[in-house]
Amino acid sequence: MRIGYLGPEGTFSGEALRASGPPPGYEAVGLPTIHDTVMAVQEGTVDWAIVPIENSIEGSVDQTLDALALDAPDVEIVGEAVHPVHHSLIAARELEPAEIRTVVSHPQVIGQCARFIRALPSAHVETAPSTAEAVRSVAERPDQGRAALGNRLSAELYGCLILRDRVEDHEDNETRFVWLGARAEGAGRGDEGASGLGELRPGAAGAPRKTSLVFWGTGASRPGWLVACLSEFASRQVNLTRIESRPRGHGLGRYMFFADLEGSVLESPVADAIAGLRGRCDDVRVLGSYPAA
Repeated sequence: MRIGYLGPEGTFSGEALRASGPPPGYEAVGLPTIHDTVMAVQEGTVDWAIVPIENSIEGSVDQTLDALALDAPDVEIVGEAVHPVHHSLIAARELEPAEIRTVVSHPQVIGQCARFIRALPSAHVETAPSTAEAVRSVAERPDQGRAALGNRLSAELYGCLILRDRVEDHEDNETRFVWLGARAEGAGRGDEGASGLGELRPGAAGAPRKTSLVFWGTGASRPGWLVACLSEFASRQVNLTRIESRPRGHGLGRYMFFADLEGSVLESPVADAIAGLRGRCDDVRVLGSYPAA
């Protein structure tokens, strides 16, 4: 059993994988980007994957949303896990704040530590595909005034020092991760639970259900179209817990809308609301219906 995650070893995705109780005997497969991790499930090179989808400071992880909506029609969300995230300032040797010329990390982490970075007098920001890759790059260039933002595990793995711990802008920083699996053959766009990973996770049995979807339509340019779409849920007392828009990449003003809601697609109010939504949209995709964290 192969489970993909954003690698290399020492990332927060790797931490979340271990902390969320994967099935015994699994093989962890580190992949270079979030998009690669989602596509590994689409292409069948891993059985499951875990990817970040939302952070309490920086909001949604756009790479995950775009990959699920646009590039991976055969992948669905089968579970979720909320993982506390604490960042450390890491370097290959002792550095005073004024000696730090470059701070490197994943773009999401840079946003989560923006206030701290602004307080470093001489540092400019450099992005990396993952926090572990950032720490590894710092370890390889110890004499260039470089520091990384990452976790304590990555500092240990790559032989670096922690200059300062817990540098995130808010102490209660959390990231929501989702488990991904292949959509079962023959499953419709409104069917629940293709791969069943969610039911194997500790605490999943009997947990409340959650459904994620994406929708768009040419009617979006008409006044009141989005309100009419959302009324399909409100009129049936289906509670939306998140909604946001992302550009579809087909010109300015063309958006897709992501929504999370309480309940399973097997429950009549949710199923009826989604059916009503289909009547107003060009496309509606259920990204997953799964046990809530």
